[in-house]
Amino acid sequence: MEILLVMALAYFLPAVIALARGHHNGFAIFLTNLLLGWTFIGWVVALIWSVTASERRVRTA
Repeated sequence: MEILLVMALAYFLPAVIALARGHHNGFAIFLTNLLLGWTFIGWVVALIWSVTASERRVRTA
């Protein structure tokens, strides 16, 4: 059971990184990871995209 959890976390690592960083394309990165992550190239693309510079959303009152 723990191995399955570790494997799922490793698979969704790009999405976790994007959401933790508050990436403005977080949902698109998640979808890319979900749909193309099974190919190694899709996973690497999602990982690189998740760690690239992101624009932080600034709330204005």
